[in-house]
Amino acid sequence: HVGDRLVSFTLCNVVGKPVDLEDLVATGPAVVVFYRGGWCPYCNLALRTYQRELLPQLGRWHATLVAISPQAPDQSLSTAEKAGLEFDVLSDPGSQLARRIGIAFEQADDVLSAQRKLGLDLAEVNEGGSTQLPMPTVLIVDQERTVRFVDVQPDYTARTEVAAIIAALAGIAADTPDE
Repeated sequence: HVGDRLVSFTLCNVVGKPVDLEDLVATGPAVVVFYRGGWCPYCNLALRTYQRELLPQLGRWHATLVAISPQAPDQSLSTAEKAGLEFDVLSDPGSQLARRIGIAFEQADDVLSAQRKLGLDLAEVNEGGSTQLPMPTVLIVDQERTVRFVDVQPDYTARTEVAAIIAALAGIAADTPDE
């Protein structure tokens, strides 16, 4: 929720390097995007849009963009390479962070079965063999780890618009006294 402090976390990026929340907010706010996985066409479209339309604007607020999914690092590397992403993509093993903040869910057995028939076995692509997924979510966290913006999308086809993220960042900047 807005106003909550985000729990501190350390997750590995696509090459296995640990990245922690304190590093992400060291110079300004962090835009934290939770996505289901590189196999999700809606996620890929959103990540490419954030790369193209959001990332170039973040310098105004000294903000950092990061994307998090339950995928194993090698799966995340493939996602980052295919989309040409220039921001960190992190692995959340077993959706542990997503669970801690209340956005993880378990798909129904019939959905998992249908996915396997289509060639997607979440237990194989997700770190730790988990089949839990995060709801598509964007958080903006300030330098004190306070959540300043939350947009959770229960509909797996919907994503947070770039304009909403930009407006939230501008609002945070307006609330922050000049130093």
